[in-house]
Amino acid sequence: MTTAIYPGSFDPITNGHLEIVHRAAKLFERVVIGVYSKPDKNLLFTTEERVDMARKATTKLSNVEVRPFGGLTVGFAREVGAQVMVRGLRMTLDFEREFDMAMMNKKLYPELELVCFMAAQEYQFLSSSLLKEVAGLEGAIDDLVPPPVAEALRKKNQESS
Repeated sequence: MTTAIYPGSFDPITNGHLEIVHRAAKLFERVVIGVYSKPDKNLLFTTEERVDMARKATTKLSNVEVRPFGGLTVGFAREVGAQVMVRGLRMTLDFEREFDMAMMNKKLYPELELVCFMAAQEYQFLSSSLLKEVAGLEGAIDDLVPPPVAEALRKKNQESS
């Protein structure tokens, strides 16, 4: 059985992320979304909240599970028995960053293969950071995230006002 991991901070998970998950779920028997607990980013949501949103967004995908992780991504890949790491690419800048990480990961865990999916055209501009900014300014986000995420973003923004 081929297991793939899809690691990220997912703060929050977007429809762009989910489009990648759906495509990966068609190719691999098992996909584990790894929600990184300690990214070097300013997070809006806790690890538990991010895991919960990702789980709610993927409930209809029987071969997808969501787990939090810390430390090296290759350590997480070994822990879940992954042979593949899935990543989404939106633009050239993503490729450059992913290429550097792929080379380091290959050095640390040679058995782990990287599979990159080009983002669907309607999500090429979408990032969690941009989404949080738009949501914070009360912009329309409902077509960019699953309903539980839109609700969570509105709630967070009301709490901080």
